[in-house]
Amino acid sequence: MTTTTSSPTIILIAGHWLGAWAWDEVLDHLDTDHSRAIAMTLPGLDGDDPERATKTLDDQAAAVLDVFAQLGVSEHEPASLVAHSGANAPVSLILDRHPELVQRVVWVDSGPVATGSVFAPDLPEGLEELPLPSFDVLAQQASLEGLSAEVLERFRARSVPEPGPVLRQPVELTNEARHKVRTTLVCCSISSAQVLELARAGHAMFAEVANVEHVDVVDLPTGHWPMWSRPRDLAKAIQSAASRTT
Repeated sequence: MTTTTSSPTIILIAGHWLGAWAWDEVLDHLDTDHSRAIAMTLPGLDGDDPERATKTLDDQAAAVLDVFAQLGVSEHEPASLVAHSGANAPVSLILDRHPELVQRVVWVDSGPVATGSVFAPDLPEGLEELPLPSFDVLAQQASLEGLSAEVLERFRARSVPEPGPVLRQPVELTNEARHKVRTTLVCCSISSAQVLELARAGHAMFAEVANVEHVDVVDLPTGHWPMWSRPRDLAKAIQSAASRTT
């Protein structure tokens, strides 16, 4: 039996090159009569910040905690965190440092990272930031399925280069309690069956999933940016996951 909570707090965090704007269509479909949902822009991804290229994963994790404080998130009223793609690194830090503040984490075509993980270990030290690559290059790294020319144009126009320190910083995790946070995997460009198989096999990208005690999976077949290709269905999946307490 699934137990639900009537008004969960939902915080949505998009991946590399993206800000809160990336969730606009999903927010339009979320039932905010029965939840409190906001999207946030991580430090380093605000195009108006002149110091954005110096931001680190620690800065990003601190910003999430600031949002928690603003929303009154506490051990007695924890939030649901929704992390897309490269937001998995700062959100993994939150789960490690303050698991008691997270009622559930929803990974959108993403998942928890293992300690010691570095997104771009070979990124040259002198490179301050990494702009959104060409879509031909990006398509070799992540599926663009379901994205129209108009969406891709908006993606290009509104993207912000990813700070080099964020991409080079190792994720240091020490608290095993992070594995107890209830978890939902929304699987888009890779099916849930494939993700779980890779986790069991110890694949570096998915090995941490095998350590999580409570995992639900949702298949939402599309590309790596479901907030644009299937926003209504993604909103439904997030609402359902965030409303569960078991």
